[in-house]
Amino acid sequence: MGATAEQYLRQLDAGRRPDLPETIAGTLRLDVRGDGFTDHWYLTIADQHVRVTRSADDADLVVRADRWVFDRMVNGELHPGAAMLRNELTMRGEMRLLLVLRRIFAGPADARHPRELGRAALAGRAAPAARGGRS
Repeated sequence: MGATAEQYLRQLDAGRRPDLPETIAGTLRLDVRGDGFTDHWYLTIADQHVRVTRSADDADLVVRADRWVFDRMVNGELHPGAAMLRNELTMRGEMRLLLVLRRIFAGPADARHPRELGRAALAGRAAPAARGGRS
């Protein structure tokens, strides 16, 4: 397993995130349960930036789950929507922000964007034609 949710959130860069929609803004609170207590992580999203602090303040979306659920989401092993459908996490608030959470968390190490896969497939089909090897 890769990074834990705590490790990931502690080192999350506050720089610009071009993968986030420019128009999205809001706050998320992650309630991470484990070892008999709950850690609260507060994410503020605005202008394609994410700022992480520790706070139990109310947020536009509050997501609660066990530590192992967040750890798996951080490593791209579990989609937040799938975890919600299996009752591995609960949420209260603006559901659209749950999809943003997926973009904030890192994906699997070997993940590739679907467009990249499509371009590679097209390049593979075009290669014989470019060499004049059509029959």
